[in-house]
Amino acid sequence: MSDITQSITSLHLFEAFGVEIEYMIADRSTLDVCPIADKLIEAECGSIQDEITLGDLAWSNELALHVIELKTALPAPSLTGLSQVFQDHVGRINGHLKGQNATLLPSAMHPWMNPATEMQLWPHGYSEVYEAFDRIFDCTGHGWANLQSVHLNLPFCGDEEFGRLHAAVRLVLPLLPGLAASSPLMDGRPSGMLDTRLDVYRSNARRVPLVSGHVIPEQAFTEADYRRLIFEPMFQQIAPLDPDGILQDEFLNARGAIARFDRGSIEIRVIDVQECPAADLAILQATVAVLKALTEERWSRLAEQQAVEVEPLFRILRDAIRVGHDAVIDNAAYLSLFGFRKSSASVGELWRHLIDCTSPETDAATATALDVILDEGPLAARILKRLHGNTSHEETANVYRDLANCLTGGRPFSSDVN
Repeated sequence: MSDITQSITSLHLFEAFGVEIEYMIADRSTLDVCPIADKLIEAECGSIQDEITLGDLAWSNELALHVIELKTALPAPSLTGLSQVFQDHVGRINGHLKGQNATLLPSAMHPWMNPATEMQLWPHGYSEVYEAFDRIFDCTGHGWANLQSVHLNLPFCGDEEFGRLHAAVRLVLPLLPGLAASSPLMDGRPSGMLDTRLDVYRSNARRVPLVSGHVIPEQAFTEADYRRLIFEPMFQQIAPLDPDGILQDEFLNARGAIARFDRGSIEIRVIDVQECPAADLAILQATVAVLKALTEERWSRLAEQQAVEVEPLFRILRDAIRVGHDAVIDNAAYLSLFGFRKSSASVGELWRHLIDCTSPETDAATATALDVILDEGPLAARILKRLHGNTSHEETANVYRDLANCLTGGRPFSSDVN
């Protein structure tokens, strides 16, 4: 449901970007979740508001009262330099939270939060929508109460650009956990997956399965086809549970990338939050570089990209959710769409190939963060390596306290304590 605050309807492919980053608010002493997003906004502007704009960024709440979202207030013409803008706002927020004995905590899931007892919905504006979600789906589960992501909004203008961009986005979605997985723990222990957030996310609307589908969007490459294949069946399925039509809008769509025709953009939603904005932006820069190459048909023709069905993409995504960069892709036809001429490769190997081929436009901070991801694996793998199998509450808290320090200091998290 999160939005950038201004429509980007008139912009063409890659002319601008909308970025949204969600963080948990945690008690500074215990690191337990701290549901005070409204108090944080009040501390900044003097009153409780759903969203406030502060220069280049806006702050808002996303459903759960312990979550604060930072997002570009206007479409940004470049991703370069944005990490420092977000970092500055992290410092500003932590300055307010210090007086509440609280701090921002990164990563895509809190490692020991109990949603059944600790979830509090945002009780202020927009609460009618949140209450409708809670009534239909029960937001006290991990898939609603305990997940933080990065959203990348990309513009398109008209059906031709939409079809080109949507085809490229569908192909890249399964690969993103290989860079971005940051949620290996749930209920105080390893879940067995590197991207637990995506695993719980894909089933959080199971009462109305067409809300999220298979996370990978269907083969829809015009607005008319998208409405016919995705919106109309989804609205029909939820209608008996939503007689007032509160949720029957584009924001109901919970696929891993959603089309927002009201503002002319596609929003990518499968990226876990990282340890600092430089790492988040590094992943976005790499993603954009690959999407540009695909839309320009550098490695494969548009018709070939659009011909790929949901199921083979979902299989790759499912494996990447589980083991991230180590997931093996044995689909030679899929690999060839990226100019990779081998019969199989790991997700990590494919990302190295893609980054070598596209040379993403990074700055010093994001280049360093991307090197750490490529060399040591996604954040989830680094967290598990740091834990060394010791997932006691004390050791888990020590590791996540270092993650909080990484966010405060704007530095990458290494699996090597030295």
